[in-house]
Amino acid sequence: MFGVIRNLSDGLAKTRKNFTDKIGSLIRGEKIDEAFLDELEEALVASDVGMGTASFVLKDLKERFKRNELSSPTQVKERLRQILFEILSAPSSVFSLAAAPAVVLVVGVNGTGKTTTIGKLAYRLRAEGKKVMLAAGDTFRAAASEQLSIWGERAGIPVIKHKEGADPGAVVFDAVSAAKARAVDALIVDTAGRLHTKSNLMEELKKVHRILSRELPGAPHETLLVLDGSTGQNALAQARIFHEAVGITGIVLTKLDGTSKGGIVFAIYKELSIPVKFVGVGEAIEDLRSFDPREFVDALL
Repeated sequence: MFGVIRNLSDGLAKTRKNFTDKIGSLIRGEKIDEAFLDELEEALVASDVGMGTASFVLKDLKERFKRNELSSPTQVKERLRQILFEILSAPSSVFSLAAAPAVVLVVGVNGTGKTTTIGKLAYRLRAEGKKVMLAAGDTFRAAASEQLSIWGERAGIPVIKHKEGADPGAVVFDAVSAAKARAVDALIVDTAGRLHTKSNLMEELKKVHRILSRELPGAPHETLLVLDGSTGQNALAQARIFHEAVGITGIVLTKLDGTSKGGIVFAIYKELSIPVKFVGVGEAIEDLRSFDPREFVDALL
């Protein structure tokens, strides 16, 4: 339906190389012992899965080793595969828009590919037969609404926007009204890119969230945080702050094809219990993939 989409395994090539360069030499050995498991833990931490995730994984492996359930590196690899899959299986990564109109609020710092992600998501939903509308809620960044309008034109989707510097809340208010009047299936709301450390800008984001909830009970139905996969552990800090502010329901991890730090996915799941719902593995409009835990782990290992 979405044309030729880049294989996820190709998109994870750099992450996989980083992961396997550090872990592969251990797993290719002939035996395991406590020293082997300690080295494996260090390799996991170095692969950006996070200290908490690495400790969780090694606790399981060491307990099984002591019970003589693991006796070879091959068995360790298969158990590692299963643990990583289990981490990514809860909570669910399913993206569901049951309401009409369903509102998707998209947040994130500048430079993560937020506007591009909105364009790709809009294209995807339209290809599924949904009637889609975009709201240009980023009124602070110069030419942000124009950039969103270009994506709207590419996908044949209307964009509700005001002049630069306008109140984002007013844009959101008008967009919800238009979505109701035109019987839209999905309204995707862009927001100003902001540093997660700027409290005044986070308060503005909370205001947009409140307006959506007031004008359309239950909205936003999905709040997606766009994260640049190449930022590694900084992405975890961003996710934590945005989640505290507006309650993130899912992550869109972008630029996986250009980074070796895709292991951050595990840290986000394990430490924040926020699912990754989409991954970006290329620049084409079709290169937004639904996140599949089994496919991700298999592509990584």
